[in-house]
Amino acid sequence: MASYDVIVIGSGPGGYVAAIRCAQLGLKTACVEGRATLGGTCLNIGCIPSKALLHATHQLHEAEHNFATMGLKGKTPTVDWPVMQDYKQSVVDSNTGGIEFLFKKNKIDWLKGWGSIPEAGKVKVGDEVHEAKNIIIASGSEPSALPGIEIDEKTVVSSTGALALGKVPKSMVVVGAGVIGLEMGSVYARLGTKVTVIEFLDHITPGMDKEVQRSLQKLLKKQGMEFILGAAVQSVEVARAKAKLSYKLRKDDSDHILDADTVLIATGRKPYTDGLGLSDLGVELTERGQIKTDEHWATNVKGIYAIGDAIPGPMLAHKAEDEGMAVAEVLAGKHGHVNYGVIPGVIYTHPEVAAVGQTEEQLKEAGQAYKVGKFSFMGNARAKAIFAGDGFVKILADKDTDRILGAHIVGPAAGDLIHEVCVAMEFGASAQDLALTCHAHPTYSEAVREAALACGDGAIHA
Repeated sequence: MASYDVIVIGSGPGGYVAAIRCAQLGLKTACVEGRATLGGTCLNIGCIPSKALLHATHQLHEAEHNFATMGLKGKTPTVDWPVMQDYKQSVVDSNTGGIEFLFKKNKIDWLKGWGSIPEAGKVKVGDEVHEAKNIIIASGSEPSALPGIEIDEKTVVSSTGALALGKVPKSMVVVGAGVIGLEMGSVYARLGTKVTVIEFLDHITPGMDKEVQRSLQKLLKKQGMEFILGAAVQSVEVARAKAKLSYKLRKDDSDHILDADTVLIATGRKPYTDGLGLSDLGVELTERGQIKTDEHWATNVKGIYAIGDAIPGPMLAHKAEDEGMAVAEVLAGKHGHVNYGVIPGVIYTHPEVAAVGQTEEQLKEAGQAYKVGKFSFMGNARAKAIFAGDGFVKILADKDTDRILGAHIVGPAAGDLIHEVCVAMEFGASAQDLALTCHAHPTYSEAVREAALACGDGAIHA
């Protein structure tokens, strides 16, 4: 029986980061992972492979629509789907192999297999039981399905199956207009698939700023994606490798049917805690099956902690990473902290969408007096030069103090641009602080400065 200061269950972004930080802080650490490779859902069947396909298909889009305008003449590329799949896998292999290298570098033991917790202070992997002063559950999440709909990962697929279809379908119905649905829908729309997105709510990207929702839907529609909103999916029937989806419009209760080669169920994710033995341990869960924790990520059972998708909060890899570092600090006797008010969210469509802090709707509901600074990318020279003038930057600031309360970006590199606002918010900066900071020209980031200027006397290039 091996004995450790910390055993982390799960090697996704939360788990592997927690393990590395624990080891860096001098704790003898092991990490349990049942997959053949480290990195969890994100690196193996989530964030990383989807970004590879988004990148590849965006290059195809550029070749089809913009190359000739720039004087790049020649035959438009054709898609070799198996080769694109190989490229995607090479990206995954490079990243998962990198985590294995980091484990060796930091002397972290990889306990290969699926873990359970027979009692506090013990973790069972296969037939072996290991002792640990502390256990961190970082078991992540899995796709949540709709009742009565069977996912076969061939015709009716989750995000996992959508990443590895045998061929590019002629038609696809995406159920759910959240991040996963829109990203994977974008991939296949660029490949020539007729993509129809069905959403139960009356808007896409639930929880985002309403102006962002409207703008993104309009832009994706221009790219060929169709949307059916306010629709409740009733059933999906599969016959001869084709799908027939039935749905009901909520506004008039009318019934409709859609035929498709592939149906992607992208209705969110749920915590994955099966097999850990939490109920026998008496670990408290929420009504949604999430693990309850206190402000130090401790469960109600002494010595057992939990982070990431397994606990409440946004299911984001970087949120899990922050919690992983914070809980490691706590276990090392230091002060671990996560500012949940400054966790950015990104959608990697084209244009990208990024947000941090509060939306206008949230500020109105809270009765918070605020002002808006907005700038269109059509006024940004760099964006116009690369056919990326769609979208805008919107900064929300306190009406009296000018302190930045939130930011919402639709445009090129939005997922990178949002971080200067994140840093500003961490320091309690005002919109004027950002506006008075010199930004290099020509860059996309100038649009952020212009939005900050618009919170004051006005943007220069608007």
